[in-house]
Amino acid sequence: ASVVSGTAPGFAAGTTGGGNAKPVVPSSIQELAAALGGNEPRVIVLKKEFRFVGTEGSKKEKGCRPKNNIDCIAKKSGFLGQDTIQPSFSQCDGSWIDITYDKAATNPLIVGSNKTLVGEGSKGVLNGKGLMITGSNVIIQNIHITNLNPHLVWGGDAITIRGNGNVAPKGIWIDHVKISNIGRQMIVVNFSGATGLTISNSDFDGNTKYSTSCDGRHYWGFLILGKRTELSLIGNYIHHTSGRSPKIGGHDGETSVVHAANNYFSENSGHAFDVATGGYVLAEGNYFDSVKQPTIDDPKGNFLVPYAAGDCRAVIGRDCKLNVVAKSGALKGNSQGKGSQFVNVKSLINQYKVTAATKLAVGAGNFGVGNLGNNAAQSSPKQSTGSLGNSGAAQSS
Repeated sequence: ASVVSGTAPGFAAGTTGGGNAKPVVPSSIQELAAALGGNEPRVIVLKKEFRFVGTEGSKKEKGCRPKNNIDCIAKKSGFLGQDTIQPSFSQCDGSWIDITYDKAATNPLIVGSNKTLVGEGSKGVLNGKGLMITGSNVIIQNIHITNLNPHLVWGGDAITIRGNGNVAPKGIWIDHVKISNIGRQMIVVNFSGATGLTISNSDFDGNTKYSTSCDGRHYWGFLILGKRTELSLIGNYIHHTSGRSPKIGGHDGETSVVHAANNYFSENSGHAFDVATGGYVLAEGNYFDSVKQPTIDDPKGNFLVPYAAGDCRAVIGRDCKLNVVAKSGALKGNSQGKGSQFVNVKSLINQYKVTAATKLAVGAGNFGVGNLGNNAAQSSPKQSTGSLGNSGAAQSS
């Protein structure tokens, strides 16, 4: 039996992670890091919260108080902004100040190939450190990543997908994960790109004490880049954000193809989709509730939004489910005719059975950690779906 609930839907279909390897239960940070590394098949079960804050010390240095935070402080609105760990490739547009940050959050755990990382019940928490997936055939399920220097931009990314050199990882399923209180991106796919990637049934919680937008909502959601990236974003709850929810593309010579379906976007004070150069996104069956700007209008991006069910037939050979927009700005497509990039993933798009747009039942636990038996995104239709066992670790055939 597998500790993984269900099987990967969407582009990650067929991903097996550590497969039938005997599960290991790390008891220390050192054991966890060792288990995740290398390319040997491993199944790693988290039965507790791992606290990384303080384990690698803190660092004090000169950082930037950007103009948006200076303005935020002047407002005296009760909200706090973010200062910045200043990278060498950009300028500080405000004033230089002393900043202090926890070093563990800027040094992620490395995940090699053929790994399954799954939390039992709601116990599996990474407090103060994220993950960097460098390998292929990886499953991350039912864990919570939180508390990565939330007061600082560049304070830490929750999940980074970055190949070794120019080798793009392939086959990654991120499912029933919760991300909260981080410094920068919730999810980032770096320049190597990644294919066979699915993010499903996850809770991207932007509620934060410190926000670049000075309103208690996290701006840095998703940054999807890469020479060639193919992503299914399905059945997720993306809420209390103010931008990059998600940002896809932005660099010449790169291509990111995304099928975004059955997600629930809620309480966004800025923008959701930012589809830029090289970004190709098909959005169907999504529900936008209280989202100021469902999309940024970038003429260089390719954003396919069906206004009628039949609008998708020319691209993927079937009708689409319409998106629903409530108490939100307009959802507009861009370069609707540029659908050629979807040809390569058409069969995978059509394997996933998109349902009508709906609000996810926030109290029902059909996303995020702790309840794997009630999914917004279905499993791959050719394989069985597990049910949650009494132990909290899910069983699957």
